[in-house]
Amino acid sequence: MHEEMNLIAAINHTLRSELIANERLRIVGYDIGPVGGMFRATDNLFDEFGEDRVVDTPLTENGIMGMAVGMAIAGDRPVLEMQFLGFMYNAWGQLIYHLSNLHQKTGGAMKVPVTIRAVFGGGIKPLPFHSESTEAWLMHTPGIRVICPSTPYQAKGLLLSSLRCDDPVVFLEHSKLYRAFREPVPTGDYLLPLDKCRIVQPGEDLTVLTWGNMVHVSTEAARQLGASIELIDLVSLSPIDVEPILASVKKTGRCVVVHEARRTSGPGAELIALINEYALEWLKAPVKRVTGFDVAFPDTSTEDFYLPGVGRAKAAFEAILNFEF
Repeated sequence: MHEEMNLIAAINHTLRSELIANERLRIVGYDIGPVGGMFRATDNLFDEFGEDRVVDTPLTENGIMGMAVGMAIAGDRPVLEMQFLGFMYNAWGQLIYHLSNLHQKTGGAMKVPVTIRAVFGGGIKPLPFHSESTEAWLMHTPGIRVICPSTPYQAKGLLLSSLRCDDPVVFLEHSKLYRAFREPVPTGDYLLPLDKCRIVQPGEDLTVLTWGNMVHVSTEAARQLGASIELIDLVSLSPIDVEPILASVKKTGRCVVVHEARRTSGPGAELIALINEYALEWLKAPVKRVTGFDVAFPDTSTEDFYLPGVGRAKAAFEAILNFEF
């Protein structure tokens, strides 16, 4: 059976089903109890499962992260709602020193199966520090998986896989996609791989690499341009599913990376380095980036200018398609 769901409904559905299936699963975070979470991802779960399974915490990101690590060591499977990725700055010590490190530092004896749900990205014009795209920080941290769905179907399958994974997982949810659209989602359990990208559409002339809301921005830019563009949704930012990316670039000879994060030392720089290292001889043009700018994320009045849009993406695609050495 299937049910029409948007992305936030798919997440709520998945959390509920796994709370039923696994008595060791606990959700922790602030405002996740009677309030139901900032975006209502945990709506009604507190009433159904109680305060021992849906644990409303004080507003202290570092404390919540440390609590989740301790719960995991003790045998639970905590799901931490960080609300916004920008708030994770305050919990960075716990993430670096403990969450990502314990499995390696104990020679594999200790597992820390924590799933961290965090909202990222712009487009809804919230308050400062609510639209950060700091994926690169997470990608540079060994020992954690970084996952980003772009559809409701993906959200359920990837979140369920994350909740059952023994590795720490940072599960990035783009705020603009929460209620952007609905699609049929199976009501039963299904798992999607945590280490595979997704070919959104095949193409012959240009490879576009992206994730999150930029998947939809890039899809529309490609549609307007009308060229044969292969669009790849990375899905897994760490580890990167390298082989399909290289195969696509070797086929098309041209590539553009689209992301909201700042340009300098952003995720696009790592992707370009991979392509230059392993597929340079196949390139017919330099790899181009369409990104946020190297400034702090702006206030609501200039947010639209900062974020990559269809126009910027389309112009970049056209420039690389027409480039000749």
